[in-house]
Amino acid sequence: MHTKHIFSHHHHVITPPKKKAVDMTQGNITRHIISFSLPLLVGNIFQQLYNTVDTWVVGNFVSNEAFSAVGTVGPIVNMLIGFFMGLSSGAGVVISQNYGARRFDDVEKAVHTSIVTTLILGVLFTFIGLGMTPLMLQLMNTPDNVLPESTAYLRIYFSGILGLMIYNIGAGILRAVGDSQRPFYYLVVCAVMNTVLDLLFVIVFKMGVQGVALATILSQATSAILVIIALLRTDECIKLRLSQLRIHWNVLKKIFLVGIPAAIQMAITAFSNIFVQSYINFFGSDCMSGWTAYAKIDQLLFLPMQSIALAATTFVGQNLGCNQIDRAKKGIGKALLIATSATVILMIPVIIFARPVVSFFNDKPEVIEYGAMLLAWLTPFYVLCCFNQILSGAMRGAGITRAPMVIMLSSFVVFRQVYLFIMSRICNEIIPIAMSYPAGWLLCSAITMIYYHKVNLGKNRLVDDNY
Repeated sequence: MHTKHIFSHHHHVITPPKKKAVDMTQGNITRHIISFSLPLLVGNIFQQLYNTVDTWVVGNFVSNEAFSAVGTVGPIVNMLIGFFMGLSSGAGVVISQNYGARRFDDVEKAVHTSIVTTLILGVLFTFIGLGMTPLMLQLMNTPDNVLPESTAYLRIYFSGILGLMIYNIGAGILRAVGDSQRPFYYLVVCAVMNTVLDLLFVIVFKMGVQGVALATILSQATSAILVIIALLRTDECIKLRLSQLRIHWNVLKKIFLVGIPAAIQMAITAFSNIFVQSYINFFGSDCMSGWTAYAKIDQLLFLPMQSIALAATTFVGQNLGCNQIDRAKKGIGKALLIATSATVILMIPVIIFARPVVSFFNDKPEVIEYGAMLLAWLTPFYVLCCFNQILSGAMRGAGITRAPMVIMLSSFVVFRQVYLFIMSRICNEIIPIAMSYPAGWLLCSAITMIYYHKVNLGKNRLVDDNY
């Protein structure tokens, strides 16, 4: 361990880890991973509830067009969110590695740099989102009857995207020091508020799709305010001091080194889903609605592995920060085991109860038919994703992000688009088209596992050993 750095020249009083932050460099590995993942998992479920409540309210109280509109704007929204989530993972890795190495002064610099960068990007994303809405909807072959509703939803959504970004970077900072509980509490507040406002705006004020979008951005703004208050009031090394808000360029460079490949990967993968959506839209609005319902369950099935992958990122980051490479590797093995088990346990009821689950979202018989068929065919393959999600998350924690980016883009974008192009010409039916997902997952997991076993985890540490 590099103890010499603990006493390096720091500007502020060094604050040792407090109770809310969790030092993952010692103690029981499985317990660390599970106790970090659980609040994340429940928090993510609440975040999905946002969108699910939106879709449910619209499907039941507005119209079938509005239901399709809210469902099919998903890839566009996910593209921008994905880009930013990737970028903020860079901040998380820099903070967790420095925290593991006990370099609290560098943690502080990373916190202030990432907050300023988020504010600048937030303004930028608002304008990009608003400007590109018509083009995106055109690219997705959005049917004319759905277009006005989709446009209205996205315009309001992008106007308030800064709230979502501030929440995400703030939550990322807290998680990097092992605190996944507070971000969870703020998400719960946000989800409850979103549900109440949804029902108020849509059922009472009859605001339709606009009401749903407005409820979402107001709730997100609230979670952003809560996370900023937490950072201002903490007395840990991640304390936000308004007087210290500036960009430290050497820190930003490290954040971008990890964050940009992850951001590009998440954004392009989401962007490619816009094209997948256009293949689905070809089968008409009943199929679109069935796909929308399937996509909601798909997001829930992904949550355990994604939460555990985030735990692996923080765990690996902190342990590599103090050079505990074997412990980091043990953590990755445990994370894989937990993720696979959780996914299998979830898959079984989804396959058995596919029809009632789809009918919860939309009770039109044709929609149920499509949705249940998609669930039955695709659900068994989710186990494959555990491998690419956990191993990529672990490598990201080690500061290795270019390789996972190339592997994921090759599998989820290039391979999938080629597959869809060929398949839509051979037999244009929904199941062969939908199987582009499992095919991509299989390829990605196979290549990721081969690469992971060849890579040296310790070589990309972002902590400066030389001062």
